[in-house]
Amino acid sequence: MIGSPDFLAGRGQDQAPELQQLESPEGELHLRFFVASGDEFALPASGIREVISAPPDRITPIPNVSPLLLGTLNIRGRVIWVADLGQFLGGAIPLSTDRAEISVIAVEDQDMMLGLAVERIVGMDWLDIDEIQMPTNVPDGMAPFLRGEWFAKENNQSLRLLDQVAILRSARWAA
Repeated sequence: MIGSPDFLAGRGQDQAPELQQLESPEGELHLRFFVASGDEFALPASGIREVISAPPDRITPIPNVSPLLLGTLNIRGRVIWVADLGQFLGGAIPLSTDRAEISVIAVEDQDMMLGLAVERIVGMDWLDIDEIQMPTNVPDGMAPFLRGEWFAKENNQSLRLLDQVAILRSARWAA
């Protein structure tokens, strides 16, 4: 009720602290995900067009192309290539397509778009760019596609940040 004292009583001073001030996130928004090898990566949200869960039968295999490419996918009338990101980065384990849906991250640069098939999407996180470090112990095949990595001291894990433009423009797709 608009005239009730309960509605008018709190003008900020009596409210819970979490309601008084919204926390402003630190860093930049990133999408976190796993590839088939179990490695975790992140992509900046600004370079992602969309994230799709596609049934494997919607990805049309194309003969005589790079084994990294699973096929093509129609996204609202636009046909894009879908690649196994884990294998592209040098992983030996191919993405299993024997499941109900495959997570595909559509990345875009200028008018080029590519779908990156991944094992599992973790979610979105605000990650502090100031805390990024040069990657260490990185396979040679992965190094050109990394911007850096974050280290979690509590579990000694690293989260690697990928460069979607370098992935899109790679000469590996012609192989």
